[in-house]
Amino acid sequence: MTLWPTNGSDSDRPALRAFMPTMVLLVLAVLINYVDRGNLALAAPLLKVQWGTTASQLGILLSAFFWTYTALQFVMGLFVDRWGANRMMTLGFLAWSLATILTGAAMGFGALLVLRLLLGVGESVMFPASSKILAQHLPEHARGFANGLINAAMRWGSAIGTFGAGLLMARYGWRSAFVAIGVVSLMWLPAWQRWKAPEVHRAADLDVGGAPAFAAILRKRAFWGAASGHFCANYLVYFLMSWLPYYLVHERHLSMAAMSVAAGALWVVDSLCSVVTGTVTDICIRRGTSPTTARKWAMAVGFSLAAASLVGCAFASERTYLACLIACAIGSGTANAGTFAFAQTLAGPRAAGRWVGLQNGIANLAGVTGPALSGFLVDWTGHFAAAFAVAAVITMGGAFAWCLGVRKLEQVDFGSPE
Repeated sequence: MTLWPTNGSDSDRPALRAFMPTMVLLVLAVLINYVDRGNLALAAPLLKVQWGTTASQLGILLSAFFWTYTALQFVMGLFVDRWGANRMMTLGFLAWSLATILTGAAMGFGALLVLRLLLGVGESVMFPASSKILAQHLPEHARGFANGLINAAMRWGSAIGTFGAGLLMARYGWRSAFVAIGVVSLMWLPAWQRWKAPEVHRAADLDVGGAPAFAAILRKRAFWGAASGHFCANYLVYFLMSWLPYYLVHERHLSMAAMSVAAGALWVVDSLCSVVTGTVTDICIRRGTSPTTARKWAMAVGFSLAAASLVGCAFASERTYLACLIACAIGSGTANAGTFAFAQTLAGPRAAGRWVGLQNGIANLAGVTGPALSGFLVDWTGHFAAAFAVAAVITMGGAFAWCLGVRKLEQVDFGSPE
């Protein structure tokens, strides 16, 4: 029995309305995910004062999250496909919430290190599981808006964490802030048990052979096109997240207050463009445009605009750099709207978990290499021009990866040779 009709008719609306509570909870989960992963960076100055933590120790603690998070992306999708996205979402959310609460009780460097590793384990579930759920329940013409919201929630989580958690720590101390945020987060779990969507497949996507093996995914050109494009998208995002505040303060001489307003405004622009792009591509598909054309055009425009804007930032004057950054935020939001939508369509409901796990694992290597490379370039040259130029080249590579590496946006036939 087909859960969704094959066209974008009004008969979709009851099913879409029924899925909305699940969609809202997924967006909230991503938002909480990004609040929790960023809290330690806000507490770092306090740890340095109270514990005498060195910069090297803080660096280890901040990076430890990515050790388990990135490594487990390569296997978490397998668990999601095998044991169910709803169950893994529950376990992962519980694990990362408990890690947040226990961080408030940690008494030393070793305990914090273990808890950061546990946080990475729990949060590694988020994107394989959410993509599995969207692939199971949403038709192609509704995935753009949904994935645009997911992408926007990442930005909202970072912004809310910076301001909300920062104020809590300033008033009540970092321990109380971690405990309070973790306890409040646990309220998501009863709501998830009440409103999660059932795990069902569309009949056309079922296969007696089960989900494909990792080797079958890795043999597909479309996977490497999507993974390469996702890496380039993440390089852009991690570059901006890591270095934008420093760039605004040290190269453009903004005050900390002005920097916060400028950076926050850019993330708002990014998130809004992501939602708008997802919505527009869905409308185009409902009106007869092929998913390949609609989503690839968004990728091409977004990545090209972001790359051109980064070049502009490298040579911008005091009067033009902010306009270049705004254009970059528009391009970033436009480009990132379809990152997981591509994966959900290419993999199909059966393989969405492990495909997204593999793709996201490769993409997150950008978080390991990008910020460090940019820092080296800034130290070497004394300014940001080279770092912006490298980011522009990699970003432009993303446009080619999505548009040429992925030939046609449709579910891959894992049984046929490449």
